[in-house]
Amino acid sequence: MSRDDLLKTRWDNLVQKLSLQFADGEVLDLDAIIYLIGVQELGQPHKKFKKDQKVDLMHIAICRLLEPYGYYEFDYIDDDGWPHFNLKEPLPVLKAGEQSVLMKEAIVNYFIEAEYIP
Repeated sequence: MSRDDLLKTRWDNLVQKLSLQFADGEVLDLDAIIYLIGVQELGQPHKKFKKDQKVDLMHIAICRLLEPYGYYEFDYIDDDGWPHFNLKEPLPVLKAGEQSVLMKEAIVNYFIEAEYIP
């Protein structure tokens, strides 16, 4: 199985599992999964978030997802419990499809590391 095929299989399985657990089977999209990761990283799953906080949660998730690739590094947690990251290296200019593949790969790796998927 090629690397791309393996990623696609893992991604499809992850989306199915997350959709069943968090969306009553309604298929979650990439943004929804990034949001879930942000909530997980913040560690406040039962809190209601305002619109601007939801954007911040997605930013936390993206920083955390791209940290292993060397683009971000964890800096500190503020008094409200929100993690902060520093940009280590500018993100490369990628086409939309390439961005999607990078994020899917990072998300799959995140959930493998968390032992949520094999």
